[in-house]
Amino acid sequence: MTPRPARVPRAAALALLIGAAGAGAYVTGRVTAQKALVTNDEINTVEVTQSALRAVVRVDARLRKEVLQQGDDPIETGTGFFYKKDLIVTNYHVVQYQESLSVTLYNGRRVTAKLEGVDPGIDIAILRVTGVTAPKTLSFGQSARLIPGQKLMTIGTPLRIQNFIGSGVFSVAASARDVPRSDGLAQEVGTYIVTTASIQQGNSGGPVLDSRGAVVGVAAANAAPNGFVPGVIGIAIPGDLVKQSLDDLEKVGVPQRGTLGASLADLDTLDPALRQLAGLSSSEGALVDEVPAGSAAARAGLRGSLRNSKGQLLAPLGDIIVAVDGVRVQNSFDVTRLVAAKRPGQKVTLRVWRNKKAVDVPVTLLKRTLR
Repeated sequence: MTPRPARVPRAAALALLIGAAGAGAYVTGRVTAQKALVTNDEINTVEVTQSALRAVVRVDARLRKEVLQQGDDPIETGTGFFYKKDLIVTNYHVVQYQESLSVTLYNGRRVTAKLEGVDPGIDIAILRVTGVTAPKTLSFGQSARLIPGQKLMTIGTPLRIQNFIGSGVFSVAASARDVPRSDGLAQEVGTYIVTTASIQQGNSGGPVLDSRGAVVGVAAANAAPNGFVPGVIGIAIPGDLVKQSLDDLEKVGVPQRGTLGASLADLDTLDPALRQLAGLSSSEGALVDEVPAGSAAARAGLRGSLRNSKGQLLAPLGDIIVAVDGVRVQNSFDVTRLVAAKRPGQKVTLRVWRNKKAVDVPVTLLKRTLR
C-alpha cells in the first residue's frame, strides 16, 4: 500500500443540489426538508457538513521557482480549516515549498495568508490570515474514541473542486509502519486513521468530521497499490495528535513530543561485516550515529558511532537500539515514532546492543526548543 499526499483554473464553489422544487427547504442552522431527505442519517450528514463548510478553505501555495521542473504546475492546492478566528490548520506538505500563500473561503472570497507555525513531524502547518475573521471555527473531538464502522465526513478541494463533501466510515487505526510515506514527513505519527470517506489530491489538510461535527482527523493522503491507480483508501492524521501539536506550536513554538536528539541509522543499511563484528545476527534495529552534547541521548549516556574522513563507519559501532519500552524495533523510524509518543519529562527505556550484550538505558526526555 503506497500512501500519496492528497494534493490542480480556480473552481467555483459548488452549490449543493437540493431535491425537486417544493420538496423541502434548507435554512440556516436546522434542515427542514422532509421529502428530499429520507433518513435521519441523511439529515445529520447535511446538517453537519453545511455548518462545517463555512470553516473550510481552499489553500493555494505558489511554489518557489527552484523546486519546479519544466511543465510543473506552480500552484499546489490543498485544504484547510479555521480552528481559531484568524488561524487555519492544513498539511505541511501543501505549503512546504511555498513562495506565497492564499486561501479561498467557502463563499469565494480570497485573502492572503502567511505561515505561522510548522510541524513536519506530523505533517501539520498553521496559517494566519488578516483582514478577515473566520465565518466559523471547528473544534476537535476525541479521535482515540473512534469505533470501526462509525460515520466520518470529509470536506475539501479534490482536483480543485472546492466545497466537495465525502462520507464513509472509520475503518481502522493503522500503524504508521503499515502506511509508509516517501516524502520524509510525518515520521512522528504513530498511527493513522484509515477511512472510506473520500480523500483525494487536494483534500490534504481538510477536516475529517464525526457525526457531531467535531474534527477527529486531518486528511493527509490516500492509499493505492501503485502510482498509476487512484487511491480509494483515505489516510488521516488523528485529531488528538493534531490538537496537541497546535497547542504546542502556539505556546512554545515547537512541538513537544519526545525525542532522543540523536541521529539514527537503519541497521539493515550497514555493511554485513560491521554487523558481524558487533555480534549481531539480525538486521533489525537502529544504530546510534551522532549524539549532540546536551541532548537527552547524551545525558543518558548513549554511545554514538565513529566515522572516518570519508564518512564511513568505523568499528566498534556505537549503541544499537533494538527495543523501546520492551517493544522490538525494526528500524530508526520505529524508534522515532515510539519515543515521539512520550512527552518531555517522561522516561523511556531503550534496550541497546553494546559490546556484544544487551543493556537497558533509561532516558529522560527533554523539552524541545527553537533552534
